[in-house]
Amino acid sequence: MLNQTAVSEFILLGLTNVQGLQHFFFISFLLIYLTSLLGNGAVLTMVISEPRLDKPMYFFLGNLSYLDIFGFTVTAPKMLTGFSFGACLAQLHLFHFLGSTEAVLLATMAYDHYVAICNPLRYVLVVSPRTCLLLALASWSTGFVHATMHSVMTSQLSFCDRNHIHHFCCDIKPLLNLACGSTSLNITLLNVVTTSIVLVSITLIVLSYLYISSFVSCNVQSQEGRWKPFSTCVSHFIIVALLYIPVLFNYAPPSSVSSPGMDVQVSLMYNAVTPALKPLIYTLSNQEVSSALKKVLGRQPFLRGKPWSFPG
Repeated sequence: MLNQTAVSEFILLGLTNVQGLQHFFFISFLLIYLTSLLGNGAVLTMVISEPRLDKPMYFFLGNLSYLDIFGFTVTAPKMLTGFSFGACLAQLHLFHFLGSTEAVLLATMAYDHYVAICNPLRYVLVVSPRTCLLLALASWSTGFVHATMHSVMTSQLSFCDRNHIHHFCCDIKPLLNLACGSTSLNITLLNVVTTSIVLVSITLIVLSYLYISSFVSCNVQSQEGRWKPFSTCVSHFIIVALLYIPVLFNYAPPSSVSSPGMDVQVSLMYNAVTPALKPLIYTLSNQEVSSALKKVLGRQPFLRGKPWSFPG
């Protein structure tokens, strides 16, 4: 049996090994990162500084922007570089902590929409500041527990000889491909637990919008009146699709189904592109957010939003 050398450092291969393309990708993702940082920073500043946005829906939006800022920050600065084993596990933990928290938070936002549209008279009572805090805490706690499970299980694996990760960050599946011991328990945890969190969150989102559809169909007579609550939830639909579809594609199937190259492309979608698009999606689809952002930027006075004007 050949001697095997224990791995103490991992090298990220990034997006490509072509020198010219590396410079192109560096500039491109630097611009995407700055766009995400500035856009989500502006939304977060707006939610904190604008008194008229002191509402549950914007509290959750602020949490979402915070997750996007730090989620991309966890991976972007360390692309195409090396990691110690401990630093790799730390990035893996933060990556899944912030990602799974966002998945649960989107389900929480769907519940907020449901209460606001279907039970507006009790909205302030049902979605109280204490309830908002507890829902946000539950989202962050779920993400932390989920990430801790993966980081602890990954830390128990043995890595020998191979240390080149075919990815731009220390994610679970690329690390499992490098392990020299049995990874069956890790794969089961990935496919069952991670998929369960996503599917439960999607189920809550679907149920919320089914109740909204039923309520609007039975209680709103005009076509324009029926479209209004749905149109104000468009941004949430878009964000859910941009996050959940890539995540399900990346983590739901067994590891043998997808290729490392495809995993990298899919991960880029929800880790880099989506956070940069979110501020634009919220701003274009919501008058209240757009007006508040313009006030923060000093362009015009704040305009009160229309009824059922939700940020997504």
